Amino acid sequence: MEIIELDFIDLLWAWGLILMAISLSIWQKLGFEGQFLLAAGRSLLQLMFLGYILEFIFVIDNPVAVVAIILIMITIAAIVARNRISKKIPRLLQTVWLGLFFSSSFVVAYSIVFIIQPERWYNPQYLIPLVGMILGNTLNGASLAGERLANMIKNNRLEIETHLCLGATGRNAIASYRLDAIKVGLIPIINSMMVVGMVSLPGMFTGQVLAGNSPLSAASYQILILFMIALANLITILIITEGVYRHFFNARQQFVID
Repeated sequence: MEIIELDFIDLLWAWGLILMAISLSIWQKLGFEGQFLLAAGRSLLQLMFLGYILEFIFVIDNPVAVVAIILIMITIAAIVARNRISKKIPRLLQTVWLGLFFSSSFVVAYSIVFIIQPERWYNPQYLIPLVGMILGNTLNGASLAGERLANMIKNNRLEIETHLCLGATGRNAIASYRLDAIKVGLIPIINSMMVVGMVSLPGMFTGQVLAGNSPLSAASYQILILFMIALANLITILIITEGVYRHFFNARQQFVID
């Protein structure tokens, strides 16, 4: 079964959906017209640009080009996640980048080597989409956890200092806050796994079915993606919350805050 490709006219009709959303916003006086228009314009430009870039990478089929585009994706994701957490925490960008790089590299390498096993490990048809899906979901969980932990530490200074005065280490003093932040970061992926196939049809499954692949094959790939995202989320959140915690304590376990 061949997929029905969308042409320029189809994309114009697709814009009708956004125009209806803008019209509803105007009618209800919500004030989201500009945001809808800006978001739609950015998504159009970014996705079309990505399409041309990936078309070129698929043609040249070079491992250096594939790794380069993945590193760029990780860097952009790290900047976005850092900005959502805090721009004031020193070296947070490096921590976030390390967390995203390590988690995505580990889970994708495991899946490529032991599960998918393509002829070439750098096959862009598999490697780039897998990394993209991992990063897209992981940065959200990391942002939620990092922001939650940073805010809880700042807002509970007196309680933390009380624990320190009683002999607790910095890690012990913020242990409950870190656990709460980790739970918040994992909620989106756990909720998705709970209702997938019953309430929602995720992107990987839908995309493969639209492309004409077997629904069972699509379901298998979606299971793999969900498990990859779950592990990558947990690894990244652990690294980032560790980095956020260390920012608020010096080598002598004294509480410091900007």
